[in-house]
Amino acid sequence: MSKSESALEIFRPDTASRMSLPFAEMGVQAGFPSPAQDYMSESIDLNHELIRHPASTFYARVEGNSMIDEGIEPGDILVVDRSIEPADGDLAVCCLDGDFTLKRIKLRQGQIWLIPSNEAFDPILVTPTCRFEVWGVVTYTIKKHRRNPNIH
Repeated sequence: MSKSESALEIFRPDTASRMSLPFAEMGVQAGFPSPAQDYMSESIDLNHELIRHPASTFYARVEGNSMIDEGIEPGDILVVDRSIEPADGDLAVCCLDGDFTLKRIKLRQGQIWLIPSNEAFDPILVTPTCRFEVWGVVTYTIKKHRRNPNIH
């Protein structure tokens, strides 16, 4: 695997801190516009919302573009839960022969396949000679939508 395909920066979440932010409880229309809310009555804490198992959850920053056709791009942040048993179709952070990679898991007839979402990358068959471990199942992807990468 190339570095651009397999590298991830890994971070532990700080679930002890709380930061509730205003929450548009009525939702935001992605179709036809609806009357705007003049207020936001609720708040939401992303630590509470995104992390179900704090002791087994970590964040990873995506590097590489093997999942770009799913909208997962370099710089996106993954919320990864190690306590979830991986199932067919799950997006997972895997360790294959000492390298981290982000792929969809495909379980077929006793075989494990790691499926990219970019035609430039081939699916990977996990063979008995591979050192393989699912590090965790991706539960959320957090992405930046600003067009200028220099704006934080």
